[in-house]
Amino acid sequence: MSGLEIAGHKTLMLFSGRSYPELTAEIAEHLQCPLSPVNLYDFASSEIYCKFEESVRGSDAFVVQSHTAPVNTWLMEQLIMVDALKRASAKRITVVAPFYPYSRQDKKTQAREPITAKLVADLFKTAGANRIIAIDLHTPQIQGYFDAPLDHLTALPLLSDYLQAKLDLSRTTIVSPDTGRVRTAEKYTDRLGSDVNLAFVHKRRDPKVPNEAKVFEVVGDVEGRTCVIVDDMIDTAGTITKAADALMARGASEVLCAATHGVFSGPAIDRLKNSQISEIIVTNTLPITDEKRFDKLTVLSVAPIVAAAIKAVFDDTTVSGLFDGTTA
Repeated sequence: MSGLEIAGHKTLMLFSGRSYPELTAEIAEHLQCPLSPVNLYDFASSEIYCKFEESVRGSDAFVVQSHTAPVNTWLMEQLIMVDALKRASAKRITVVAPFYPYSRQDKKTQAREPITAKLVADLFKTAGANRIIAIDLHTPQIQGYFDAPLDHLTALPLLSDYLQAKLDLSRTTIVSPDTGRVRTAEKYTDRLGSDVNLAFVHKRRDPKVPNEAKVFEVVGDVEGRTCVIVDDMIDTAGTITKAADALMARGASEVLCAATHGVFSGPAIDRLKNSQISEIIVTNTLPITDEKRFDKLTVLSVAPIVAAAIKAVFDDTTVSGLFDGTTA
């Protein structure tokens, strides 16, 4: 059996879905644990087949899948892998989802809408997952959607350490792109120190221009300062690029952006390339293909964070201790 064994015949087995095997391989390297073999393929009908190539009975199994497009395919594949592990008598099954799927559908904002983030948690539970590991959920309350442990990791130390090494903090302002991300921005300022200022961008509709983009107003000291917009993800990049325009119009000397998840949907790459943002810093929770890479982009690896969390879960030691007792 390939895996990492400790006394008492406890065995860690690490499995990768097909969405982003490069990240799982990097996690395995940090764990010094070989990837366990799994046979995954699509039938002609597009249904997914899964078979583990060696016994998983009694193992501590970790199933890694990054939910990039097509999200539904990779979510279903991970559910099938979890079901197969349960039916093969794995002792404990941990879903590792660096980017939790459907995280933005975490509440009803209008009548007759689903709460899909809760549905995903229910699906993982029904499939047989005993635990979930995720990084920087869109909203922390998603932790409560799963009736078993959910280890909420954060890339904030990774991103803030990069910024600290790069910037003159006495001339830096951390900026929330909207009022909903102010708490995230505060966590950056808490970690970077008292020299760093805090600002946020307030979005409102221009009453004189119906059905048009919102007006972006800056609250805080940004003139002559390096501004860092912080967020959990960059999807189409519309809000972030408009926030950067507002900051530059208010006299910012430079604008950077730091976010955990580089979703980069639709027009995102063109918007970022042509924006006033000088550098975009993201992590590799999602695969960033060659066509999505550009000169302004910096990608940091979360593999050491995920590997440390997997090892802590396997050893039954604290996960929050990896982040000085804090979570995202």
